[in-house]
Parts: sequence; C-alpha cells; structure tokens
Amino acid sequence: MGMAAESQFHVLAVDDSLIDRKWIEKLLKTSSFQVTVLDSVSKALEFLGVQEAEQERKVNLIITDYSMPGMTGYDLLRKIKESTSLKDIPVVIMSSENIPSRITRCLEEGAEDFFLKLTCSII
Repeated sequence: MGMAAESQFHVLAVDDSLIDRKWIEKLLKTSSFQVTVLDSVSKALEFLGVQEAEQERKVNLIITDYSMPGMTGYDLLRKIKESTSLKDIPVVIMSSENIPSRITRCLEEGAEDFFLKLTCSII
C-alpha cells in the first residue's frame, strides 16, 4: 500500500548556515527520517503553506535556528503557533548564543525545546 514512505517521520530543518544544514541533515538521515532542509524562514513558510493541501507530505517536527537574516526562528515559531493547521507541529529552536531571556520567550511561545549549538571554538 506504499505506507512506509508516507508514514516516515518528516523533519523540516531551517538554518541559514550551510554547515549546520548539512550536519542536521546527516544526523537525521542516519535515523532514516525524511528530511527537508531550507535556508530561510520565508522558504519554510512557503513550504508549509504548499504542504497544507498535501497531507501525505506532512511535517512531524520543525527544527529551526534562532538567528537568521530577515525573520528569526522566533518569528517562524510565532507563525506556526498562530496557524490552525500547523500549530500542532512541535518546533525545536537552536541557537549558538546562550541568552536566557530569548530561551524563555521561545518556550513561552510554545517551542517544544531549545538547544544550544555547541560551537567548537576552542583555540
């Protein structure tokens, strides 16, 4: 019945950094998840908008970077939580900066989790 492909866990990852996108994709594909990587919030919103009609390409989880040019991960979170069709998708936000107020704000807006990117800046 071709169920396998449709029921595959689909993760949408949004990050303006190519290195981070590649890393996330590699990490998630190891877990045999279906992964879609995009480099901006506007592309993500466009993708999710296109998605609404095509339920079989449903996204099960969104992982987004916080700091991106234009709209931030916080903006993406707000838009998802305001949307009736998307609000149930868990959103995980990542950031390379440890700013407690930012973390709190994202969690209060409904983020599932907030991860700090461990940047290897040991000189």
